Amino acid sequence: MRSSACLFVCTALPFAAFSLGAQTRTPPTKPVTQAQVDRITREAIFIDTHDDVPSRTVDGYDIATPNKTGQTDLARMKGFLSAEFFAVFVDASYVKDNHAANRTLQMIDTVRTDVVAAHPNDFVLATTAADIEAAHKQKKIAALMGIEGGHAIEDSLRLLRDYYSLGVRYMTLTHFNTNSWADAQGDFDNPAVAHHNGLTPFGKDVVREMNRLGMMVDISHTADKTFYDALEVSTAPLIASHSSCRAVSNHTRNMTDEMIKALAAKGGTIQINFDCAYLSQRYSDASKPIMAELRPRYGEAMKITDASAREAAIEKIMQEANSKLPPATLADVVAHIDHAVQIGGIDHVGIGTDFDGVGCVPAELSSYDKFPVLTRALLEKGYTAEDIKKIYGGNLLRVMRAVEKEAQRQQIAHIKPPTLNSPAK
Repeated sequence: MRSSACLFVCTALPFAAFSLGAQTRTPPTKPVTQAQVDRITREAIFIDTHDDVPSRTVDGYDIATPNKTGQTDLARMKGFLSAEFFAVFVDASYVKDNHAANRTLQMIDTVRTDVVAAHPNDFVLATTAADIEAAHKQKKIAALMGIEGGHAIEDSLRLLRDYYSLGVRYMTLTHFNTNSWADAQGDFDNPAVAHHNGLTPFGKDVVREMNRLGMMVDISHTADKTFYDALEVSTAPLIASHSSCRAVSNHTRNMTDEMIKALAAKGGTIQINFDCAYLSQRYSDASKPIMAELRPRYGEAMKITDASAREAAIEKIMQEANSKLPPATLADVVAHIDHAVQIGGIDHVGIGTDFDGVGCVPAELSSYDKFPVLTRALLEKGYTAEDIKKIYGGNLLRVMRAVEKEAQRQQIAHIKPPTLNSPAK
């Protein structure tokens, strides 16, 4: 289970003009009704850009059974979630002996086989914005995939193209680990790690090839310089698939105001992460001594070879840690959404929960069936139904269409793939 790993490690073309900068919202004069909340829930195309439940299904978990220790199962998705970007998470440990591609293919297969094919009445594989809209009309959940960790391509643009052919529609350029061509946030202050000052020439070609294919470039987990390099190189909008606001909670996994402005100016979106460590400064500060105390036990748990036993041991450690910490709340989520809207504009904010990939989420938002609570909170803060629909999925659909359009432009222009094939060149 990668949730605990996250907890312990977490220490140019012109674009259409969108609304940027601070916007004033006035709370409603009349109480928000349940009918209003229900209508928005029914009408909104709600897209979550990052869910890690494939790390469970790949080990045999059936998404149709209750998920007692996580946030994602079919019963709590149906009727609330329109589209899910299932995370094709590839832990850095798979880099050793070139096992990253093997793990990537296993993770892609678990989405296609154990989720979509196993539950055809509830899920449909999707690769485009139009597919998501069609699934919503059919009252099915659109299943999409995003690779988490650029080391998954094993420094090969050919593998990147293969993953696109299999349905992958975004890639996070790094995970916590710096790879051969891009610096990560998770080890940027580790002198033992060789860094590149952002993207290498090959890393820039990875971004160019993603643009040519029509794969969204995801800058969550990257070092700040990597973000700015990707922003400069990309000819399509970028996303931060599961990041929050550094001004609200000062964690380097979150984005600064300057980064949010730059992302928005190029048409991209920041998808708010529900991890307590990223949402709440209180939680993050309190967790440091507790995590240091539990780290040796966590290290021992990670050595357990049986996947179920390992997950159970780690879950027990996480429960003990979280019992001592002040959890993040619904108000924290609203604060991050509101700050991102104030800085980047209403057209540039979305949701990327990181469900089943983190050790703590707000109790009020512990799964998809709780989202009407967030809808009500946003309405009470003065957000309109149209605002909320943009945040829940409209903004991400716009980015997808822009990325698709840029790929079509390059294909019509017969833009050839980059010729640089190795980070060493």
